[in-house]
Amino acid sequence: MNKKPVKIVTIGGGSSYTPELMEGFIKRYDRLPIREIWLVDIEEGREKLEIVGAMAQRMWDASPYDVKVHLTLDRREALKDADFVTTQFRVGLLNARIKDERIPLSYGMLGQETNGAGGIFKALRTIPVILDIVQDMKELCPNAWLINFTNPSGMVTESVLRYGGWDKVVGLCNVPVGAMLWEPEAIGADKNLTFRFAGLNHFHWHRIFDESGREVTGQVLEAMAEGKVMGPANIPGISFIPEQIRSVGMVPCMYHRYYYLEEEMLEHALEEYKTVGTRGEQVHKTEAELFELYKDPKLNYKPEQLSKRGGAFYSDAACETIASIYGDSKTHIVLTTRNNGALPDLPPEVAVEVSTYVGASGAQPIAFGPLHPAQRGWLQVMKNMELCVEEAAVTGDYGMALQAFTLNPLVRSGKKAKRVLDELLIAHKKYLPRFAPAIAKLEAEGVTIRDDVARSLTEQGL
Repeated sequence: MNKKPVKIVTIGGGSSYTPELMEGFIKRYDRLPIREIWLVDIEEGREKLEIVGAMAQRMWDASPYDVKVHLTLDRREALKDADFVTTQFRVGLLNARIKDERIPLSYGMLGQETNGAGGIFKALRTIPVILDIVQDMKELCPNAWLINFTNPSGMVTESVLRYGGWDKVVGLCNVPVGAMLWEPEAIGADKNLTFRFAGLNHFHWHRIFDESGREVTGQVLEAMAEGKVMGPANIPGISFIPEQIRSVGMVPCMYHRYYYLEEEMLEHALEEYKTVGTRGEQVHKTEAELFELYKDPKLNYKPEQLSKRGGAFYSDAACETIASIYGDSKTHIVLTTRNNGALPDLPPEVAVEVSTYVGASGAQPIAFGPLHPAQRGWLQVMKNMELCVEEAAVTGDYGMALQAFTLNPLVRSGKKAKRVLDELLIAHKKYLPRFAPAIAKLEAEGVTIRDDVARSLTEQGL
């Protein structure tokens, strides 16, 4: 293969995940010869960008390859003539995540990064930014691929397709990667199992077959019932109800715990909220430890502590996707892409997370077929909730945001839901310019964050 070397741009380059991204690129250099890498961040992330950027360069310097890592706060400078753009940014940084968690939990509702009210608000903050990035790409690198792993990955990716007018985009997630690593081990099988995924980001199911074509999904469900299947570090390992998952007949995504076991997961979240702090607060401490490690001028490899972050394997999946597009290798990768009939229970134009074959033309979804009514009902509610969130993010329509809250199974409808919506709008005012009229109206009405939550946020400097 005699193709030109590539330029890669990573937006959110100061992320603690960047060393994993570099490791993935180094491992695949023979398949993906990189000319240069640009790490982009914002002024508030300058210090982290400089720390992780220096470490990234040390990793390349320790490899056999001559690759220069460029650091910049100027996104447009970086995007010029890029071949691939990866996105791993967090609007409002971890402070925003903590607000997403603490405000709903103070009203007895789940506060979580990509699910419930918190997940909706992460999308509301993120979608306008990704659309701005796409506008820059149209001008500066019109032939580039956008590889999104900014959460909530499904809604962010779909917004690029639906509102950005940019088809060369895929979204990815670490959860399917983890499943394909952990589940064969749980049933004593080798790695040559065939997986077929279907659903939405953080809301998918899958089936599994061995080399003879025999389905082994049931064996994995029994291993799950016995607590033998691992999950991501950021999801509490509360056991599914065996009778329920046997009835499903497909392996549920680990995030399904929030829906199949809402009561238990909420109790766990409330207990942490009152004691050790929310997941975002815990991650804040882990990140501080990681960046202290990254400062070490002798460190030139990804440290083991990075696995404590919930997104382990994200970056590796991104590297494999890019290498597969570049090399037209038709690799099986689970991605968010346009449905195009893979799930007949949803319209063809919406975004779904499914098994795909990835090559030069992008992701080609593998047909899965219709779901059982129980799963179909969940799927259609969640997709329509996502569509409402995306429309609200683009328009700043308060009523549409409230509709999304009402549809979301993890948000209790009524006065409390409206109160949580209002407080989150006030809390994230800086990052929600499209909601400025609605926020101004709330402020005129005297809406504020409830006192106990405001106090705790103030104490943490948030």
